[in-house]
Amino acid sequence: MKFKVFIDGAEGTTGLKIHEYFQKRQDLHVLQIDPARRKDPEARLAMMKQADVSFLCLPDAAAKEICAAAPADCRLIDTSTAHRVCKGWTYGFPELRISAAGSQKGSRKQRDQIREASRVANPGCHATGVIALLRPLVQNGFLPPTARVNAVSLTGYSGGGKKMIAAYEDPARKAGDPGGGQDSPDLRKSPGQYGLTQNHKHIPEIMQMTGLTIKPSFMPIVADYYSGMEVTVPLSGEALQGKGQLLRELYRDYYAAEPLVQVTEEDAPAGFIYANRLAGTNRLEISVRGDEDNILLTATFDNLGKGASGAAVQNMNIMLGIEETKGLI
Repeated sequence: MKFKVFIDGAEGTTGLKIHEYFQKRQDLHVLQIDPARRKDPEARLAMMKQADVSFLCLPDAAAKEICAAAPADCRLIDTSTAHRVCKGWTYGFPELRISAAGSQKGSRKQRDQIREASRVANPGCHATGVIALLRPLVQNGFLPPTARVNAVSLTGYSGGGKKMIAAYEDPARKAGDPGGGQDSPDLRKSPGQYGLTQNHKHIPEIMQMTGLTIKPSFMPIVADYYSGMEVTVPLSGEALQGKGQLLRELYRDYYAAEPLVQVTEEDAPAGFIYANRLAGTNRLEISVRGDEDNILLTATFDNLGKGASGAAVQNMNIMLGIEETKGLI
């Protein structure tokens, strides 16, 4: 038996990557829509009604429109921002614990809800790193919900989609043409900070899924490499002084037996953590470093893997009752 899947928006970066994961899968049949009707709502809905699971790789407005029209029994994974904090949607981060209080031992995981859900919202790439780091701390009382948190997230340019990829891979830029002004291709050789108004689209899901009640200061940065992400949250204060090893053990317990989330050893090779070190994989690694006064929490992963398409495939596997890491790297 082959499961039938449909990718609505298969021409975008996320959709293309999901399709790439499926190339070696013998247990899936990818439904193909007539290219001339790929923007026709009726044709797309017909595909969704046939599919066991459909992926929405669409802009927010288009995702909302098609979801409103889709029957309740159509199982959907939305990779856009549209439904991540919406009632009736399950947040697609399987490794998170549901219980917000009490012992970690035996508490249920988000995957239990994903398994039965008909509507799953895939996490944002930046949000994946911040949530992976902060939710265990808030749930277990190491950080109060009212904590004022800063987060820095460095990403490869593939996270910006087709337009940004084209801008970074522009032959004129590769040839060293400096161009001019803010649109200068040469400027992209250096990291670029964005989200400067502090209204980045991932902040609502970060707050909802970590339990923070005060908006964090969030600093996303794009750099001149294709994929890979490094999210860092610095912590300081008397309550956490000297507790680096305790936090490391907390993360190891929280993510115990999780095949795609691990906690690194204390010492980093040569004292560096490179943002693209897990590019091409579906893993996420957490490190806890620093000294007696300041702790640096860092999550590294691939913004296209665990940060987007790989996470969507992981959620699909869970929804279909397939081994969770099947087809993932």
